[in-house]
Amino acid sequence: MNIPSDLKYTKDHEWVRIEGDVATVGITDFAQGELGDIVYVEVETLDETLDAEEVFGTVEAVKTVSDLFLPLSGEIIEFNSLLEDKPENVNSDPYGDGWMIKIKCSDLSQVDQLLSADGYKQLIGA
Repeated sequence: MNIPSDLKYTKDHEWVRIEGDVATVGITDFAQGELGDIVYVEVETLDETLDAEEVFGTVEAVKTVSDLFLPLSGEIIEFNSLLEDKPENVNSDPYGDGWMIKIKCSDLSQVDQLLSADGYKQLIGA
């Protein structure tokens, strides 16, 4: 299982890459494996400002639909439009082409509340 050490993680199985005040967000390798084949990613919150832990979209797999929770407060400034035609990128490359959104963070101190790679490994028992 791939858990890159340079990323932050949430208890909701999302990963976060911070670059300046912009955070790129996707679901973890563990999450995509648990969900199975991803068939649709829906994000209707583009250009909206949300608080941490609010639902920003859903990911649909063959057998289930799961809410996606915002890891950090801020404005959703970009959606990975490649996922409209290739939602399977979430399965094949969750930390690369399978990213979901970018957030312009309103409070970078919230990053300190996210899990490290080691903390995430403990959460999932890896």
